[in-house]
Amino acid sequence: MATAASSLPPRPVVLTYDDLRATPDDGCRYEILEGELHVTPAPNTTHQRISRNLEFVLHAHVTQHRLGEVLNAPIDVILDRGTVVQPDLVFVSSARLSVITERGIEGAPDLVVEILSPGTEQRDRGFKQQLYGRYGVAHYWRVDPAARSLTELVLNDRSYAVRATYVATAEPVRSALFPALPIELVSIFRRLGE
Repeated sequence: MATAASSLPPRPVVLTYDDLRATPDDGCRYEILEGELHVTPAPNTTHQRISRNLEFVLHAHVTQHRLGEVLNAPIDVILDRGTVVQPDLVFVSSARLSVITERGIEGAPDLVVEILSPGTEQRDRGFKQQLYGRYGVAHYWRVDPAARSLTELVLNDRSYAVRATYVATAEPVRSALFPALPIELVSIFRRLGE
């Protein structure tokens, strides 16, 4: 005989940051998005080159002007107990450095950069973009290796507006967050030896 309790649908398992810390160190990237575990393999070499090139440019500018700190993946960005992401790059301004702890970044960075890949593009353009807006990440950059472009999104009342999409040309671009920094996208997308 079925009881009332056994006829209820099972509750979904809601994971937290503590569960994330227990995942294996196997080269995969683990994130918890609203309590659900998402796993992606290590990024490919094109992704890593773009990440490195952009990080070097941002790091040099931010350090020179004492604007804050740039960090690269893997770094846990703990938006709440059940939402922990690992963006490719993050920037935290000097005024907000207290969100950087030994565990990771506990709160919204000023900038999140995601480099799209076939396995993550849909999530980066959709669900994660919505999460970043909801948690107050003021600037979100999506870098598209296939299109050799950078889309700059700026938070406006918990949702993003596209400020611009820049394509790699000889002309440097300037973002709303770093207007004094000319970013040469051709160099960002360049492979070593080109």
